[in-house]
Amino acid sequence: MARSLGLSAYRAFTGRGGVPPFTPVAKRPTGELVWCHAPEPGSLFAIQDLAIRLCRSRPGLSVLITVPQALVPVDLPPCSEADVLIDTLPEDHPTLAKTFIDYWQPDACVWAWGRLHPNMIAEMTTQACPMFLIDADSDGFDGRRDRWLRDLTRDLLMHFSAIMTRSEAGMQRLVRLGLARKDIELTPALQAGGRVLPCMDSDLADLSAAVVGRPIWFANQVLEGELNTVLTAHRQGLRLSHRLLLILAPADPKQADVFAQRMEDQNFRVLRWGDAGYPDASTQVMIADDPAEIGLFYRLAPVSFLGNSLINGSGGCDPFEAAALGSAVLYGPKVRRYLPLYTRLAAEGAARIVNDATALGTAVNRLIAPDQAATMAQAGWDVISRGAAVTDKVIDLVQETLDQREATS
Repeated sequence: MARSLGLSAYRAFTGRGGVPPFTPVAKRPTGELVWCHAPEPGSLFAIQDLAIRLCRSRPGLSVLITVPQALVPVDLPPCSEADVLIDTLPEDHPTLAKTFIDYWQPDACVWAWGRLHPNMIAEMTTQACPMFLIDADSDGFDGRRDRWLRDLTRDLLMHFSAIMTRSEAGMQRLVRLGLARKDIELTPALQAGGRVLPCMDSDLADLSAAVVGRPIWFANQVLEGELNTVLTAHRQGLRLSHRLLLILAPADPKQADVFAQRMEDQNFRVLRWGDAGYPDASTQVMIADDPAEIGLFYRLAPVSFLGNSLINGSGGCDPFEAAALGSAVLYGPKVRRYLPLYTRLAAEGAARIVNDATALGTAVNRLIAPDQAATMAQAGWDVISRGAAVTDKVIDLVQETLDQREATS
């Protein structure tokens, strides 16, 4: 990368003083690695979803996600994918940028929103790492450096192989910085999609046949301190619909026996899924203690209460998993870890907050009506699918780039 006067001045300024320490989160995985940077507050869910889908679409690929140190949330969303690493981005010091890139050796970089780091981008260009700017917006380029060193920002942007902006305001800002409109693509905003959890088709067919005609709701990730609330709500529902079936999954599968005993002590007729066949007409609660089968119950139940949300726990569970499988979402107020996702669903009418047993029972009674649940489920699906096109576009772009690098290596 030929260094402009602005870049040379920036490197001189940021290179003063000692080199900050570099402590990577993990050893670099073998094979291909894509680096995704998420500098915008609240964007980590969408980037993590993109990363997971990238790994699933390309066997052997790993993804490193970085966020600015100042924006690390109190609770990072959990990621079950072993091939996705999450770390903070080091300071944009010239020597540190080289150390970072030399260590991770990314095969491609997906940079979201804006807030570019000149030394990092210069180093990636020197090492011929393909870069893509996605989800760009005007507020990602409103920093003091962008205003006073416009030539530097323009020069940095010229080294991205593709540039996508999510708004007309973002388009105009990039054009003012010196890009040609034809070199910028206007796309929908990048959004988290929601994993489609698997299930056995035979289990779904057999269980559906066993409970045909019965209203069903599913309570997932229920903490011990939430159990009485869920059972009280269920008893309230049974008064209006005596055939109502509750499927309940404890947050800790090891507590299934304790939960079953407490239900029996309260005179509920309980079945343990997998132990004694299928629920019959007398079964009021079915306990499911295998997290791998959650997708089955989201498909079966038109409405789901997502636990770990009524009391302080680990900050809730992912509501997009339920919405992706057509289940309306009920939840409590303690969902700090997934708050952006619940907020999106609630704003579109796909989720409702409940605070106690009475509110939960009332909501269940209303939503077991097929038309009510279907309306919420459709709203949830709209939220889930809205960002799918741009995610697919980015995945295809990365795949093609990696294929080309592999062919020429």
